[in-house]
Amino acid sequence: MTTKKRTLKKRRSRPLKQTRASDVPRLFRINIEVGNLAEAENFYSKLLGLKGRTQAGSRCYFDCGSVMLQVVDVSSVRQPHPAAKALYFTVNNLDGAFARAEALNCLTRDDVHGVAGSAISVRPWGERSFYAEDRWGNPLCFVEAGTVYPA
Repeated sequence: MTTKKRTLKKRRSRPLKQTRASDVPRLFRINIEVGNLAEAENFYSKLLGLKGRTQAGSRCYFDCGSVMLQVVDVSSVRQPHPAAKALYFTVNNLDGAFARAEALNCLTRDDVHGVAGSAISVRPWGERSFYAEDRWGNPLCFVEAGTVYPA
């Protein structure tokens, strides 16, 4: 009896169109809301063993390596939300990232500092960005590299 060997060709999945390595999104900031900036700056300075840098817009930044912790006092407009508000990513090609978000129909419906978050805009602190949301309501922000504050 002869045995037939069956050769199976491995099916290769086609990779997604690769993004240039220099344009891979990186997480760079976590934003938390507080009710008193001075108290929060004191608390986080002690907790992290870092000196925060205050900035216009009732915010203070803590350099935590590759991810910046941004503490924002929202007490003048509302009660603080007890979790991260948005995940921020830097990209070299903001227009390309915007086109992908637009194609996925995930641009935010919210306003950011009086401007549609779904529009590419230069924010009061100098960043050029737009906002989106995933299908579970997680807010995302994409910021053009070179405009990130603090640089």
